[in-house]
Amino acid sequence: MKKTILYAILLLLLLPSVGCKKWLDLKPQDGIIKEEFWKTKEQVQASVIGIYSSMMEPSTGIYGRTDYIPSLAELLFVWGESRADNIANATFTSSDDIALVNVNIQAANVNANWRPFYRTINFCNTVIEKAPEVLASDNTFTQAQLDNYLSEAKTIRALMYFYLVRTFGDVPLKLDATLSDENIQPIAKSTKEEVLAQIVKDLTEAEAKAVLTFGDVASDKGRVTVYTINAILADVYLWMDKYTECIAACDKIINSQKFGLIRGANINPPLYEYNENWFNTLYYTGNSNEGIFELQFDPQRLNPYFTLFSASLSNRRWTAAADIMDRVFTVDFTNDQNYDIRADGGSVRAATSTVWKYIGATTTTQRTADQSYAHWFFYRYADILLLKAEALNETGQGQAALDIVYTIRRRANALTDTDLSPAPGDKNLIQDFILLERSRELCFEGKRWFDVLRNAKRNNYQRLSILLNMVAISVPSNLQQSAQAKMQDRNCHYMPIYLYELQTNKLLVQNPFYK
Repeated sequence: MKKTILYAILLLLLLPSVGCKKWLDLKPQDGIIKEEFWKTKEQVQASVIGIYSSMMEPSTGIYGRTDYIPSLAELLFVWGESRADNIANATFTSSDDIALVNVNIQAANVNANWRPFYRTINFCNTVIEKAPEVLASDNTFTQAQLDNYLSEAKTIRALMYFYLVRTFGDVPLKLDATLSDENIQPIAKSTKEEVLAQIVKDLTEAEAKAVLTFGDVASDKGRVTVYTINAILADVYLWMDKYTECIAACDKIINSQKFGLIRGANINPPLYEYNENWFNTLYYTGNSNEGIFELQFDPQRLNPYFTLFSASLSNRRWTAAADIMDRVFTVDFTNDQNYDIRADGGSVRAATSTVWKYIGATTTTQRTADQSYAHWFFYRYADILLLKAEALNETGQGQAALDIVYTIRRRANALTDTDLSPAPGDKNLIQDFILLERSRELCFEGKRWFDVLRNAKRNNYQRLSILLNMVAISVPSNLQQSAQAKMQDRNCHYMPIYLYELQTNKLLVQNPFYK
């Protein structure tokens, strides 16, 4: 195990040396791909751990300047939340961030820099290509072990492409490793459909070879298991409007009985009982029974979120929307014992509009900067339940969908004023109800923009109004008319290809809206 850690450290030390003068940041990681490295199973394991580590690498350069490259963990938030309605500009927000919020993004906007994702993809491709060679040099390395490692690499590659295809639409689909400068070749974009097909292929192949458990909680939550793959597949299938497949993937997680909702509220008026450890268990400590796949930040590997959402009003980059308490959660002004646990002290600190999930140590006390190791949730159990509810509704099973939503609401003591009380046969109103419940449950977890776009684009954009209504909330009033006009164009829903990539890869074509 010590050798594995040593190799993983070596990989991380080499990461900053990766050049940035080649498109997609595909310059090989010297020392990682050299022939002498790929000799033992410990080196393979270290390379797989390096894939996860690459997703937690910090940003480079100085924020607000042209040399700044955002981290992958930062972009997970920015891509999933900044264009939606639960987040707002703050004192330290850059002009690039403001342009993103105002539906005015251009190709030079640093938030369109997809380099960190392709960097992780190249790590995955390298493992997929080089790890099989180790079977010949290490007779203690088994086919089953190799299959497990390849399952992890294929799953993370699929997850990275899922973020890319939802954010940019058509993107380059590179499935081979860049091992030397001679490997670097311009590559054109593949269609959204081609990318999604590859994602499903990778995930279905990975599922057959994945482990059920690594034998310890941190690994089971921080590395790819069968249940990680089921969760991603459920999300992908729902995005592709494959509802039966989505339900089946969700059921694999649900029926495993390995996950559950952390106890939150037990409300029987006039008795109001709240689990005071709910926030600490789920968000501060992490790796709870509710977690399925979490980025494992720790005191030695801090996340970028403290600086993004600093409790200090003068230097935070993003803040919660000013109306989030009233619009999303509501407040019972007649009874201060009656509240949604996901609201004040859960998702947000109402008095200061602070994004609290990453700043809070408890519901009332905040972390210090050196405690900025809240995990990032790719998936947790509540998310899976709500994905299933959405798919059930689309297949005409409205009552079953509502049963799930009310299970989520009871856990949190969602207030009566947020209950839309849809009839089981009212598909559109149930859609709205689920979408709003996801906004409450998964607030600031990088889901909101993708949730809104998924619902808006369904059935050939039958419900484009969902997206337009959101823009009316998130964009300043003097820019709303322009923003809504842009959003009428479906190509506007995807970000532009970053200018640097266009300049260095002549086969890339700018997304249509930004030509």
